Amino acid sequence: MTGRAETAGRRAQVVGVHRVSCRGPGDLSGVRALVDAGELDPRQIVAVMGKTEGNGCVNDHTREYAAVSWCHFLAPYLGCSPAEAESRVALVMSGGTEGVLSPHFTVFTRRFAEAADAPPADKRLVVGVAHTRDFAPEEIGRAAQIDATAEAVKAAMADAGIASAADVHFVQVKCPLLTSAKVNDALSRSADPVTRDTYESMGYSRGASALGVAVATGEVARERVGDASVLNDWSLWSARASVSAGIELEGNVVIVLGEAQGSLSPYRMAHTLMRDAVDAASVRAMLRESFGLDPDRDAEALGQRLVNLLAKAEASPDGGVRGQRHTMLNDSDINATRHARAAVGGVLASVAGHTALYVSGGAEHQGPPGGGPVAAILRIEAPPLLRE
Repeated sequence: MTGRAETAGRRAQVVGVHRVSCRGPGDLSGVRALVDAGELDPRQIVAVMGKTEGNGCVNDHTREYAAVSWCHFLAPYLGCSPAEAESRVALVMSGGTEGVLSPHFTVFTRRFAEAADAPPADKRLVVGVAHTRDFAPEEIGRAAQIDATAEAVKAAMADAGIASAADVHFVQVKCPLLTSAKVNDALSRSADPVTRDTYESMGYSRGASALGVAVATGEVARERVGDASVLNDWSLWSARASVSAGIELEGNVVIVLGEAQGSLSPYRMAHTLMRDAVDAASVRAMLRESFGLDPDRDAEALGQRLVNLLAKAEASPDGGVRGQRHTMLNDSDINATRHARAAVGGVLASVAGHTALYVSGGAEHQGPPGGGPVAAILRIEAPPLLRE
């Protein structure tokens, strides 16, 4: 497990956030344009959350394609090989832009500065990252993954300079899945994987990772969680966890987003829960209560200030939404996670006024069954800085 806390706490953190559209999973022309314009220093990039246009399932290689493209882009700036860049920057690529969702990257930079005057009275955005060790196939979806994720989340909180879990607004995790090769490897060693179904393993990996977040943030006591809890005890969940599974990694990547006193970032953040796939009311209430913005009355200001909405989407496991039947779980042609991303993406776009939204499918233990966490990042005035 590794973190980046070398300077956090001694100097004020300044986070930058850029939402960049792309023409495909390997298209970084928009990022290069920001670099050329002097608006983005690639040496300061600590995390990238991407939405790519694949199917979001086991064989979605758009995630790997995007991650490799980023590694090759970052390597010269970081003075390392592309393989090393992957361990230097937290890359989380989430596949699936169904419906109106638009492919894009949300890029987080971080630097440290000293304030010219007293620090801002309010808390501002901070970011921290960490990685777990690689997991053996038989550890995926089980307590080993829960515990390693919890440790990594705590490390990322420390890296961000967040002392209280109450200031954590969103924990993005990228986790591995089981392939047939991994299943066979475990069986050849007389180890029993949590499932032999590669698609089902995505849910187990997401669920175990989400429970790790819940343990780290104090939302669920560790003694209540075990192997049997994953995809079984739906009373256990995190209001801040967002987990995406992929074929492109072997361990978990963790990005913690929250707020801290003394941060000089020109951004604020808040989170809420969608109780079901059509719960726009909770998102609108969050924007009003946390930022004083009404999505209808203040649409222009919201469009200028809202950097992104980050959300989880899930087809309600009971087969209904507000008392009416849905068919997402019974569709043999289109996977339920794809339906859910499309539905929630449309609902959130109607609030945000744009479609480049980070909506990830598969919300096992991420919010209540059928719902999911949603977080907003908004721009505010930049505080004065003395020096880098």
